[in-house]
Amino acid sequence: MERGFRMRKKRWYSMFVMMLAAVIVLAGCGGGSGEGADPAADPSSDQGDASQNNTLIFGRGGDSVALDPSITTDGESSKVAQQVFDRLLEYEEGSTTVKPSLAESYEVSADGLVYTFKLRAGVKFHDGTDFNADAVVFNFNRWSDPNSPYKFEGDSFDYYDSMFGSPDSRVIKEVKAVDDLTVQFTLNAPQAPFLQNIAMTSFSIASPKAIEEKKENFKSEPVGTGPFKFVEWKRNDSITLEKNPDYWQEGLPKLDKVIIRSIPDNTARFNALQNKEIDIMEDLNADDLTVLESNPELQKIERPSFNVAYIGFNVKKKPFDNPLVRQALNHAVNKQALVDAFFGGSAIPAKNPMPPTLWGYNDSIQDYEYDLEKAKALLAEAGYANGLPEEVTFYAMPVSRPYMPDGKKVAEAIQADFAKIGVKVNIQSPEWATYLDDLKAGEKDDMYMLGWTGDNGDPDNFIYTLLDKDTIPGNNRSFYVNEELHKVLVEAQQETDQAKRTALYEKAQEIIKKDAPWIPLVHTTPLMAARSDLKGYTPSPTGTEPYSGIYFE
Repeated sequence: MERGFRMRKKRWYSMFVMMLAAVIVLAGCGGGSGEGADPAADPSSDQGDASQNNTLIFGRGGDSVALDPSITTDGESSKVAQQVFDRLLEYEEGSTTVKPSLAESYEVSADGLVYTFKLRAGVKFHDGTDFNADAVVFNFNRWSDPNSPYKFEGDSFDYYDSMFGSPDSRVIKEVKAVDDLTVQFTLNAPQAPFLQNIAMTSFSIASPKAIEEKKENFKSEPVGTGPFKFVEWKRNDSITLEKNPDYWQEGLPKLDKVIIRSIPDNTARFNALQNKEIDIMEDLNADDLTVLESNPELQKIERPSFNVAYIGFNVKKKPFDNPLVRQALNHAVNKQALVDAFFGGSAIPAKNPMPPTLWGYNDSIQDYEYDLEKAKALLAEAGYANGLPEEVTFYAMPVSRPYMPDGKKVAEAIQADFAKIGVKVNIQSPEWATYLDDLKAGEKDDMYMLGWTGDNGDPDNFIYTLLDKDTIPGNNRSFYVNEELHKVLVEAQQETDQAKRTALYEKAQEIIKKDAPWIPLVHTTPLMAARSDLKGYTPSPTGTEPYSGIYFE
């Protein structure tokens, strides 16, 4: 009996060793490091160590507004569009230099009015239809026609209007298909940043068939030619994308799946990264930087500084139609104190509506210094010696953004500054999509917090897009109109000499500073964090980059 027990024990031990070896082999077949993952986890799960299944989980602060990039202006929507769609041109990694994408090459006429693009052959949309010149014409005609049958209720093509002029002053005269793989743009007037503009995410080429069939549903079921296909959108939770196996760029994407999760609280998002529930995150709190840098399993990523955060005044409402009131409130904000308290050294005070990293920046402009007595004197000059008689409605961002990690806390600090000069503020923070809609309508807010990350490396994308009369309603949420500024900005668009354009943008900043439709707050260097084994990610200054080259070491 003792011998038989030993033999059974020996056989049991041999079987155990074999089973253990099998488990080790199976575990070794998984992608990524696999640390902390449940080997039996559902590959579609958005919890645990995502790289076990060659899946990237990207943590961000807010949800997308819509997934049709032509009708949105928010960065959260662009993040997803960048993965699902391609454009005629795109930007080099980490820069705003244009390079070929769906268009292999292009030619420009001597007068700068005709652009001819040769398109890439053999590219298909995710629904199996062909990408060709007719598809490009369909998309551009849809955006330019105010009465397009494919412009659905509540939608507007604000970016098209901002970049290519309002319906009564269009830059683009005609877009036509010369042949199946040649498309030609004819302009009404030269536009210096034309190539920079069409490389923007907003001008992604979508499947005409999908737009025609899905109609309003297209904004939540996008179909492009990009490296990833849309799978599912759980509102205010996550968006799931899967690899496009037929993508035209050889060897891409390197990931099988991408899950973009919305985690509004910065600290909760960082905790999720530390717990391996996500692989990369945006908008790291400056207070968490020490913890990040002390953890060898994590890496810090800095996005190039290419943004501005600002307080905008609704100038169609009294008393903010008075420049003296706007100048007074500029004097009442202690920008350096905001930088010190909320940005942890990763920001600088702003004085202009565009960042100092962009050509054309006017550094000779003097900012409104923090001076409460000057602020009170200007209010008195405007007829408000005892401060403003009514409470001001101040919209503060409900989501973190690269230029504003915690909008509510910053708003509370500004609220306290304004109280010192007799201006009472009521802070409101509706849900993000409602927030943007309310600002565009301009009926509920007196002043608001917002920001901008440059799209294309041209000053036009900051000043004209955000502060010209042509972009009302749309990106000019202050409803600010200055005819002199408009003339300068249109001249700058049509001027091809870089030195002359620089002088025009410097003049534009002088006009804006005097009128004070904004309080420029800060320019940030956005902080990100990721697992140390995540490779192939190059942050773009525009805040929107492809995930197709990301992989786990």
